Amino acid sequence: MTMTTYLYLILLISLSSAFAYINQRWIKLPFVIGLFLLSTILSVVIISAGNIFDFPIDALSEQLEKIHIDQIILNVLLGFLLFAGSLHTNWASIKGQLRAISIFALGGVLLSTLIIAGLFFYAASLIGLDINFLYCLLFGALISPTDPIAVLGILTKANVPKRTEITIVGESLFNDGIGVVLFIALLEMVRSGSSIFEPGHFTVLFVQEAVGGIVFGLLFGYILHLLLKSIDHYETEVLLTLAFVMAGFAVFNFIHISGALAMVVMGLMVGNFRLREAMSDTTQEYVTKFWELVDVILNAILFILIALVLLVIEFNWLYIILGLITIAIVLFSRLVIVYLPILIIPRLVNISRQDAPIIWWGGLRGGLSLALALSIPNSETKELILVVTYVVVVFSILVQGLTIGRVVKASLPSHAES
Repeated sequence: MTMTTYLYLILLISLSSAFAYINQRWIKLPFVIGLFLLSTILSVVIISAGNIFDFPIDALSEQLEKIHIDQIILNVLLGFLLFAGSLHTNWASIKGQLRAISIFALGGVLLSTLIIAGLFFYAASLIGLDINFLYCLLFGALISPTDPIAVLGILTKANVPKRTEITIVGESLFNDGIGVVLFIALLEMVRSGSSIFEPGHFTVLFVQEAVGGIVFGLLFGYILHLLLKSIDHYETEVLLTLAFVMAGFAVFNFIHISGALAMVVMGLMVGNFRLREAMSDTTQEYVTKFWELVDVILNAILFILIALVLLVIEFNWLYIILGLITIAIVLFSRLVIVYLPILIIPRLVNISRQDAPIIWWGGLRGGLSLALALSIPNSETKELILVVTYVVVVFSILVQGLTIGRVVKASLPSHAES
């Protein structure tokens, strides 16, 4: 780690702690929403200062681009966050909603990608923007995965039925992995110079990433289980979980299998598979608290980073208009993938019509979508996609995140009042 990198880390941690304090002391918004709002305000103030005063905004933007925010999120933060999230997820609860989670996470992401790509292509052409359809599919893949981290605290406070909360948590864990796999497969086609969608090539890449991620996640999870079972020393066991996440995620991505899916599967195994055999009560407590802290700290950094993306975007009014139209497209797509299974296969999804609005409105988009957008090769189309993604993410976190409580109360008044 160079001194410059260390200085960036100091800045991120300092901003995170300062904004977290301001939020908890005065604003009192949900943790990540408060951090994102304050970071966005800071970015707007910096941009305004650059326009009004002689503030070196261009130099700051260049420094941010050198940080490679997309690489930090995709190659570092994502593995930790997915492992931490799945580690704290109860498999017995997920198993009861596994059919609904599978339908939303796999079929939902694929269908959502197609719906968004088609409508996005049509909307862009209506306002005079020419986009290759392969890039529209790429955008559909990066914006389809939901990121409900910001809304889970509100759901808990609003006394949402546990079944609904588990569905949202489980869906987010798996559709993050599926979305990344889908995006990578499409991105490989873009990087190869292809201008048309090739189903055969895409299928091979998708299966390699997805199946490989699940298989290697199970394998590494079982090896970690055996190592934890063979000793009783909580310091070493915490260190083992950390090593497996860091090394495993790096290795999986290097050999072109889904590190995201592998982390989800590995976390579920460590947190649920023969838990009493693997860890003593003391070790369980330390492992759980350690990963809770990692989750909170990295989420704080994540939402600071995605707000700072505002400083590296070159806004174009046509792109912003397309972004506003895309908000409606994304909400419509989410509506279809939530309500279609309820209408066609109600017994399989086991979701009531009262729960459906919460699952629909609670499908937030966040840091993963922006990181994927940033990883697209440099071009004018990348700038367009990045602006549109940022507009959707801002709406998702600040509008959907802050109003989900009202949706819960409107959908489940009896639960909200109890």
